[in-house]
Amino acid sequence: MNHLRIALWGVLPYLVLAVLITGTAWRYRYDRFGFTTRSSQLHEHRLLSIGGPLFHYGLLFVVAGHGVGLLIPESLTERAHVQEWMYHVNALVVGGTAGLATLAGLGILVHRRLRVPAVRAGTSRSDRLVLPVLVCVILAGLTATATTLQPHSYDYRLGVSVWFRSLFALDPDVSAMAGAPLAYQVHALLGMALFALWPFSRLVHAFTAPLGYLARPYVVYRSRGVPAGRRNPATDQGVPPSLPHQ
Repeated sequence: MNHLRIALWGVLPYLVLAVLITGTAWRYRYDRFGFTTRSSQLHEHRLLSIGGPLFHYGLLFVVAGHGVGLLIPESLTERAHVQEWMYHVNALVVGGTAGLATLAGLGILVHRRLRVPAVRAGTSRSDRLVLPVLVCVILAGLTATATTLQPHSYDYRLGVSVWFRSLFALDPDVSAMAGAPLAYQVHALLGMALFALWPFSRLVHAFTAPLGYLARPYVVYRSRGVPAGRRNPATDQGVPPSLPHQ
C-alpha cells in the first residue's frame, strides 16, 4: 500500500509534468498549425455563443480559485486577517458557482457537438477521450466542494495544498495527499489524466491565448502610393481625408 501511495502521489505527478512538457514541445515542433480549437462557428452559432462564454469564463474562475487554494498557505491568509470561515464561504460560493457555470457551458457545447451533424463530423478521436475526462474532472471537483458543507469538514489547505506545494520542493508529502478524502483523490487523479492528454488534444490551444494583444501598440494605418514628404496626417492616423467640394 505504501508503494502505491508513493507511486500515485510521489512519482505520477512528475511523470504527468514530463508528458505535458515534452508532448507540448513535440506538438509545437511537428504540428504548430494544429494549435487551434478547429472553430465550428460557421456550422452553428446560437448554442456556441451561450456555451462558449459560460465554459471559458467559468473555467478562468475555477483555475484562479485552484491557484489561491493550492498555492497560498493558510498562515498567509491568517496574517492578512482573513478569517477561516470567511475564506471557506467565499471558496464555496465563488468556486461552486464557477464550477456549475463551467459544467453548464461544457454541457451545452457537448450537446451542440452531438446535435449538429457538421460539428459532430469534426469531432476527433482525442475529443472523444478528453471530453468525458473533462466532465469527470469538473464533477469530481464539485463533489469535493460540496463536502465542505458538512460540519467539521476536511480542510484541504492542511492536506491537499501541502502536498501540492511540496511537489515544487521536489520532496512530495505523500501522507498529506494519502490522508485526503476519496473525492479529493479522485479529483487529483482525473486532473493529472487531463494534463497528460492535454498536449494531444485541442486543449493545447490554451497555450496560444493572444495575451500580447493586451499590451500591443495601436496599429498605424498609412495610405499607399503617397510620397513620404506629401503624406496627409489625417490619413496616416487611419482617418480618411475629407472629400473636395464638387
